Amino acid sequence: MLIDSANRFFRRVPAWTVYIVCAAFPLWLLWKGISGTLGVDPVKEIEHRLGLWALKLLVLGLCITPVRRFTGLNLIKFRRAIGLSAFYFLVLHLLAWLVLDMGLLWRQALADIAKRPYITIGTAGLLLLVPLALTSNNWSIRRLGGARWQRLHKLVYPAVLAGAVHYLWLVKAWPVEPFVYLGLTMLLLGVRAIPRRRPLRAVNDAESAVSQINRKTAVR
Repeated sequence: MLIDSANRFFRRVPAWTVYIVCAAFPLWLLWKGISGTLGVDPVKEIEHRLGLWALKLLVLGLCITPVRRFTGLNLIKFRRAIGLSAFYFLVLHLLAWLVLDMGLLWRQALADIAKRPYITIGTAGLLLLVPLALTSNNWSIRRLGGARWQRLHKLVYPAVLAGAVHYLWLVKAWPVEPFVYLGLTMLLLGVRAIPRRRPLRAVNDAESAVSQINRKTAVR
C-alpha cells in the first residue's frame, strides 16, 4: 500500500535533515543577494522569502495531524523540526527587516510596529511562537506535563493565523497567493473542530463495561 510504503520511507529519514535543509536556505539566499541574482531590491526579496517560507513551514506543521488522521501518513517525528525551523526563519525575517531594511533604527522600527497594522500583527504572531520555541524540548514536556504542554502549544494556531493575515495585509495588489495561505490556514484550524470518532475497540470496551455494570446491578 502506498501510505505504508511512505511511512516506512519516512521512518528511515532522520528528523535532523529538516534542520540541515532549513539552515542552508538562508545561506543560499545570502549568496544570491551578494551575487546580484535577487532582482533590483535584494533586501526586500530576502526579507520576503524568509517570511514566506516561515509561513509555509507553519502551515505544513498544521497539516501533519490532519494528514495522519485522514490518510494514515505519519510525519509526527518531523513536526518539532518544522516548527523550530519556521521560528528560525521568522527571527531571520525580523532581523532582515531590522538590520538590512531599517538599518537598526530602533526608534523608527518600534514606531512602525505601533502604527502599521500588518507589522503589528506579524510581530504579535512571532511573540506567540517564542514560548513554543523555548519549550520544544523533552525537558519542558516533562517539566510542564503533557496536558499543560499541549495547551501551551495551541498558541501555534493564532500565531499561524496572524502570519497569514500579516502576509495578506502586506501585499498591495491583492494577488491570489495570500488568500490561498489564509484560506488553507482557516481550513486546517476548522478541521480540528471536527469531533473524532471513537475507535471501534474503544466502543466495544465501553459497551462491555456497561454490560458488566448492568449484570452486577441485576444480581443485586
